[in-house]
Amino acid sequence: MIVRQSPTLLQLAYVLRGSVVPKILPQLAVTALVGFIVVILHRWEPAYVPSVTGLPFALIGIALSIFLGFRNNACYDRWWEARKQWGELIAVSRALGRQSLVLEQGPGDAGGRAERRALLGEIGMFTHLLAAHLRPQNPSKPCRPDFDPARLVAEGPVANRPDAALRAQAARLARLRGEGKIGDIIYQTLERSLDQLGGVQAACERIRSTPLPYAYTLLLHRTAYLFCFLFPLGFVDTLGWMTPFCSALVAYAFFGLDALGVELENPFDNTDHALPLIAMARVIEIGLLEAMGETDLPPPIEPVEHILM
Repeated sequence: MIVRQSPTLLQLAYVLRGSVVPKILPQLAVTALVGFIVVILHRWEPAYVPSVTGLPFALIGIALSIFLGFRNNACYDRWWEARKQWGELIAVSRALGRQSLVLEQGPGDAGGRAERRALLGEIGMFTHLLAAHLRPQNPSKPCRPDFDPARLVAEGPVANRPDAALRAQAARLARLRGEGKIGDIIYQTLERSLDQLGGVQAACERIRSTPLPYAYTLLLHRTAYLFCFLFPLGFVDTLGWMTPFCSALVAYAFFGLDALGVELENPFDNTDHALPLIAMARVIEIGLLEAMGETDLPPPIEPVEHILM
């Protein structure tokens, strides 16, 4: 995720990190080249490039801009919904840190403290397993052995490792209830928090596995390319030698919005505009360590070249 202040007027001219310009540069170059060719042919071979009124292009441009805005709103809704789910994950992990205090029956109950530490450690494991499940290209790394997913032992292959971590926590709570170390009300409270963690995972999996309809994206791409490549025909009489520049400027707006929508559509991908899963996992780790009574806490993840991962 890009973390930086709004660029100054001077920075607007050269800031590329986080910009969509490198991704759409080929389209801009081709659009400008088409505009240049149209100007040349219109000047010296007008029979091949007749004059066309620009009114249809203006109407199509308005419709295309509305279409692009609607799609980008849908893509941003997906990005924001994913961020809200990880905010819920942070809140529930902190709540479990408070609720699990009941496992410590007294200052001399070392067994209860060990059970609580193990439970909170499994919550940290779940966080890292979920981050790796959603973004396998760049998984988060635990800062302490308590949160290392390698400690999760399961019989046979596991298709869904985050869910396996939740099952391990549920089994621990069931055992503590059976041993009489926690009552029914406390058990239901902790189990309800585990259900919330499962709901967060299911919501994130839904976002990741259900993209926007492909036909919707295909229609937008085709319309944008046709409009930008045919744009010089409608304005070559009016713009003259400015046609290549204006064509590239229009292409920058349409192709740039399209590229930005593609990145926002997939909030868990390993891109500059994706959610900072590693940083949020570290926030959860710090909260769990504080709940365990640790004082030597790891620092929060800082942005590197304005990118927070």
